[in-house]
Amino acid sequence: MKSFVHRGQITKVVFGTGTRARLADEVRALERGRALVLCTPGQTGQAREVGELLGPLTAGVFDQAAAHTPVAVTEKALTAVRAADADCLVSVGGGSTIGLGKALALRTGLPHLALPTTYAGSEMTPILGETQGGVKTTRRLPEILLDTVVYDVDLTLTLPPHVAAVSGLNAMAHAAEALYAQDGDPLAFLAAGEALDALAEALPAILRDPADTEARATALYGAWLAGTCLGTVGMALHHKVCHVLGGSFDLPHAQTHAVVLPHVIAYNAPAAAAAMARIGRALPGPDPAAAVFDFAGGVGAPRALRDLGMPESGIGKAADLIVSDGYWNPRPVHRDAVHDLLRRAWAGEPPARAVLGPSSDPMGARHA
Repeated sequence: MKSFVHRGQITKVVFGTGTRARLADEVRALERGRALVLCTPGQTGQAREVGELLGPLTAGVFDQAAAHTPVAVTEKALTAVRAADADCLVSVGGGSTIGLGKALALRTGLPHLALPTTYAGSEMTPILGETQGGVKTTRRLPEILLDTVVYDVDLTLTLPPHVAAVSGLNAMAHAAEALYAQDGDPLAFLAAGEALDALAEALPAILRDPADTEARATALYGAWLAGTCLGTVGMALHHKVCHVLGGSFDLPHAQTHAVVLPHVIAYNAPAAAAAMARIGRALPGPDPAAAVFDFAGGVGAPRALRDLGMPESGIGKAADLIVSDGYWNPRPVHRDAVHDLLRRAWAGEPPARAVLGPSSDPMGARHA
């Protein structure tokens, strides 16, 4: 068994059906009494319902959260926090809203609670990606961790199946990278594998029957595990690619993850045999990258960056940014290879055939 360091989480998690009814108790448990509810413009109705649940603990609603956490929006929200005299934050929604809550918590020191409505997993990570001037900057800081996350399966029942599919693939990307992370550990490997199993089972079931509560619960469970993995281990090439594409071209977050994931898996396959074997257990097939590509297509996810609004002329710029300040990756990252990866992803072509290498991780291989 190799040596490892495990970083535990300190976020309180409440998981189940109807659990949003406990939100006021969770705010009181933090000894707070004026919660500013955050959401995107499209989720104002849900945020108001949460405000009604909180009753006299509600300090107001700020409904302008946006994708990729623009600093300009955060500055407007800071004004709202001060005007409401809020002493805690409640994020209702997915990664965009939770990202805004993190940015505010970092700047104010206020406690942060979340009611996730997607499978983004951001609520379980100490990671904040903020966009300013067309550049997305990512930081990992312990003070960004949320205090409490209340998972209510009922809140995901209205998530349209096609949105659930891309959000679930976003979560699968977190799990896949945790399998070969530089600072991976046995718990992260086990949780990541379990997350992949859960999401691979649940997403097709949700497409077949959007009202399948058990499938929705399984997907949310997988998303929690995937987010927890992302919060305890580092990121690699996949997340760097997606952060660059999102920050530079304002591409939709989850859809970008869905398109890019099979291509990065193909790239990293020669250097991450144990991870590829575990992906193959969740999505059987001789080629893990092709299996992910086919799965994404099967659940109706987009498979081409051009369909998300990325210009072909941006491929070179993106390749330069990805290699200029890259994350650690199990396989060395070279610009020409990244350019080819992006070209395939832009055009919607199948990923390059994954070349599987010998396992160099006996701990991972045993759990694979």
